[in-house]
Amino acid sequence: MVRQREFDEDRVLTDAMKLFWEKGYKATSLNDLTAKMGIQRPSLYSAFGDKEELFEAALRKYTKLHASYIRTKLQNTQPVKEAFRTFFEELVEEEYRESPSKGCFCINTMVELAPHDEKFEILTREHQMYLSVIFQETIAAGINSGEFESSLNAKKLAQTLVVSLIGLTVLMKSRPERSFVDNTVAMILSLLK
Repeated sequence: MVRQREFDEDRVLTDAMKLFWEKGYKATSLNDLTAKMGIQRPSLYSAFGDKEELFEAALRKYTKLHASYIRTKLQNTQPVKEAFRTFFEELVEEEYRESPSKGCFCINTMVELAPHDEKFEILTREHQMYLSVIFQETIAAGINSGEFESSLNAKKLAQTLVVSLIGLTVLMKSRPERSFVDNTVAMILSLLK
């Protein structure tokens, strides 16, 4: 007879995600994980596999939530320029409120693991491409509504905005002067002509 799990798998995965997001993969020990998740090692192994498999599950959960959040944020606001302005400005505000800045879990993984692990290189690249599609759809809606000129290349602009988002998020971890960041955001937004 198969024994029922005595914990909420989604809740403990969320707890693991938050811990990995805060500390990174290498700095998070199995003891840290079992304490945060409130489960024993055998339960962790049974439900998620080893530490790397748990990290992958946590990252996949994060990227799904993150993409859904960004899609909602951008595509439920009109006009499109305003949606992007609000998105970038709120990102900056949030990063300055948090101390220390956690940044984006996926971007943190891109920096920590992707250069040395093909699986995480692919996973983080997939998320970048998915964000690019969300940005492109949003820009295309602006073209269709007449907010942007029809000659605007939505795909190239979306890719540029994703690179800008990643760079800005990494930069924010060093707490640059606010005027430096505000000027950068203004230049990013100026691309949305």
